[in-house]
Amino acid sequence: QVQLVESGGGLVQAGGSLRLSCAASGRTISSYRMGWFRQAPGKEREFVAHIRWSDSTYYVDSVKGRFTMSRDNAKNTVYLQMNSLKPEDTAVYYCAAATKEATGVYDYWGQGTQVTVSS
Repeated sequence: QVQLVESGGGLVQAGGSLRLSCAASGRTISSYRMGWFRQAPGKEREFVAHIRWSDSTYYVDSVKGRFTMSRDNAKNTVYLQMNSLKPEDTAVYYCAAATKEATGVYDYWGQGTQVTVSS
């Protein structure tokens, strides 16, 4: 079992920054693909970014150049640095772990953290 706890959300003005953290417990996540997803009110949950065991990253087009995902294996934690935030980034942000790289299925999820960007 992997427990994931997100933190770092909050209210920020457009153009501001936030750093989300996802602390894992139960297992070491260094070999897992870790992802960030978000869900805005009335919308489906969408993929934001992932980081693989090799530290390679991938981002959805809407956040490229503004968001950076990283991991600290010593702390068993992944981060999402969000800069130049826009009102459309407002959502609940979820961290997830894909324990089997071959399938890429995210099988563990955190409870989410709210990010609100005011205009």
